[in-house]
Amino acid sequence: MAEALLNRLRQMSIPNLVQPSKPEEADILQEWQESGVRFAASGGGLEQAYYAAVEKLLACIVPMSSGDPVLQEGGIYLGCWLESTGTINAELLSRLLPSVSRATYLSFAAHQREDGLLPYKLTETGPSFRQIQLVTPLARSVWNHYQLHGKDRSFLSTMYTAMTRYDEWIAKHRDTRGTGCVEAFSTFDTGHDLSPRFWHVPDTPYQNDPGAYHPDSPILPFLAPDLTANIYCQRMYMSRMAEELGESGQEWKAKAEFSLDRLFRYCYDEEDQFFYDRDRNDKFVRVQSDVLLRVLACEVGDQHLFDQLLQRYLLNTSKFFARYPFTSLAMDDPRFDPSSTYNSWGGPSNFLSLIRAPHAFEHHHRYVELTWVLNPILAALSRAKRFAQTLSPWTGEEGFTDTYSPAILCLLDFVERLSGIMPVGSDQLWFTGLLPPAMDHGEEVAGSTAYSRTVDGQPFELVNTPDQMVVYRKGSIHIQAPAGIRVITDRDGRLESIIGMSVRTIKGELTYQGKSLPIRIKGNEMQCFTGDGLQTVRDIGMIYPSYQ
Repeated sequence: MAEALLNRLRQMSIPNLVQPSKPEEADILQEWQESGVRFAASGGGLEQAYYAAVEKLLACIVPMSSGDPVLQEGGIYLGCWLESTGTINAELLSRLLPSVSRATYLSFAAHQREDGLLPYKLTETGPSFRQIQLVTPLARSVWNHYQLHGKDRSFLSTMYTAMTRYDEWIAKHRDTRGTGCVEAFSTFDTGHDLSPRFWHVPDTPYQNDPGAYHPDSPILPFLAPDLTANIYCQRMYMSRMAEELGESGQEWKAKAEFSLDRLFRYCYDEEDQFFYDRDRNDKFVRVQSDVLLRVLACEVGDQHLFDQLLQRYLLNTSKFFARYPFTSLAMDDPRFDPSSTYNSWGGPSNFLSLIRAPHAFEHHHRYVELTWVLNPILAALSRAKRFAQTLSPWTGEEGFTDTYSPAILCLLDFVERLSGIMPVGSDQLWFTGLLPPAMDHGEEVAGSTAYSRTVDGQPFELVNTPDQMVVYRKGSIHIQAPAGIRVITDRDGRLESIIGMSVRTIKGELTYQGKSLPIRIKGNEMQCFTGDGLQTVRDIGMIYPSYQ
């Protein structure tokens, strides 16, 4: 079965699997073909869903104002949003279609306002500056693209200059209370449509001026934890960029530490262990929402804090760990509304939350716990008829709108993280030996799987069966290992380390360069290859789901 699957993978051609309808789509598919990324599965609906996602993705990549093709949000959202399309969506797409991601990033810099404000969205009619709408830090997305694709200093310099001016605008216009936090003036500043977090708050800034809040509001402006965390993380990555470009990063680091201090001083409640907005009356807005996940995805907090919040909130089935996680509002909040039939951040699971989540987990080495999120979502997507914005946290049924690029990219990203070959930074490849389990009604999602990717002109393939994973390089077996681990190599395929990816202890043998190495590795444990064997360098255990 595994050999037949591998042969089928090698015979696949993306242009034959996905039919382009426009000239620019043919060019994009050619770029995909050159990446070598292909996926095959025996049984289940995941392979079919995967190529349906690729085809739908093309509908979300279009030229704007006669420029290069850029990524658009999709569905009813005609344009490119900074909070999503211009950051986390483009960050995921960068591993597949880097030219489109690059053009998407640069389009925001090209349309920057004279005073430094970046548009919150771009459409055919031009840039819009009505609100700020920040979530994923742009600088992190830009840095990751830079690392993945040859370190283009011209690209980095252009984006660095634009983001420096943007930081100055935020500091000048979004700190009216002088706290050092970043303030929210409206619901749409964080893209939190219909969230109880912003009940009795206007959806847009006062008179559509991004630098003004309604003067008659009894609660505005909010000291916003997610906006403040965004700027903290943004500044940390700006310090890296400054050093990369030959400047000192110390000023950016100092600014970042200041933002972090203000975040905890004003927006963190020690008793609840939660991040809340603080209103104009100096009161916490006690709404527990996906703000927590947003803050953590901005690399806020150490291992100890993340583990506490993971146990108390993210893996708690009374809070955010629904059958199809993560809900946008804590489930024990009386305002929680699970309906996914409209654009809501008041309860349903949102695909934007899902694609933002992996960075928070992986930053703290919680790889196994992340798979408990990937598995039910892939099960839901494997049977979905369209790519919606929202997901029912109870049933996994797709909700509002369709052809939504975050949902499309969620499927492609989760397949690669669970069963594929993922380039990380400038010098690593992750080969993950897991298969999605039959979560729903015993229906198979995928039997054995095969995944391929070309890196620096060198073809790699990965075949996963229930018992083992096999990595091929240039068509020959390169590494063999028991299922349930992640193999980490450099970009040439040289073994560096392995990670336990299952709740169970994985035992067996890893074969590499003619050597057979005994394996015994626990979940989240990391063992480095020494040349003679494997040695544990990190073993943090696991945080289990709670039903409080």
